[in-house]
Amino acid sequence: MHMIRLLLVDDQSLVRQGLKAMLNLEPDLEIVGLADNGEAAIAQVEELQPDVVLMDVRMPVMNGPTATRIICERFPNTKVLVLSTYDDDHDVAQAIRAGAKGYLLKDMPSEELVNAIRCIHRGYAQLAPGLLERVVNQQEIQPTPSKSVPPVLAELTPRELDVARLVALGATNQEIAQQLFISESTVKTHINSIFNRLNLKNRSQLAIYANSVFSQGA
Repeated sequence: MHMIRLLLVDDQSLVRQGLKAMLNLEPDLEIVGLADNGEAAIAQVEELQPDVVLMDVRMPVMNGPTATRIICERFPNTKVLVLSTYDDDHDVAQAIRAGAKGYLLKDMPSEELVNAIRCIHRGYAQLAPGLLERVVNQQEIQPTPSKSVPPVLAELTPRELDVARLVALGATNQEIAQQLFISESTVKTHINSIFNRLNLKNRSQLAIYANSVFSQGA
């Protein structure tokens, strides 16, 4: 069994210890470190090289999004999953732009958090219920920069890019169809076209590939 090595980052000792006690019950999860602010988290990542960091947002010394950006830039093999009390649009957008692979809320069921950690480790994105639509809406109202499309994705059509971005966010075909106002069969057609254009074999490869490309500031 492959152990997923975790670093827990939260400024509240009670939260850190509670998460540690809960996650230690899982046979494939190993808590390798604890940190109470973003600056300490970066030092711990450098020393311990965890697979996944559970990152709080609002902390003293250095906040979660700033630490997330530095970790994602310096330690690309470590994935960051934000776990916050707040579902504020600004916090969510900051975290995702910084490179976090997911944003979840602390009131979620423990079994869902455990599954999310495993999914993040495998390369999937994870967003709390209701956040996907808000992230998409935020992107829609943002002006599109002239260099927003990575060269490796330049051969995709604008609609295929939209689909790829949503796959990177962990959206299902049904969610993609609802967001883009198209049918699920059309979504499947676009995804198959993306497979062919990018020489990918399945949705998992697309999710991992799109996450990697878009998180690099594409």
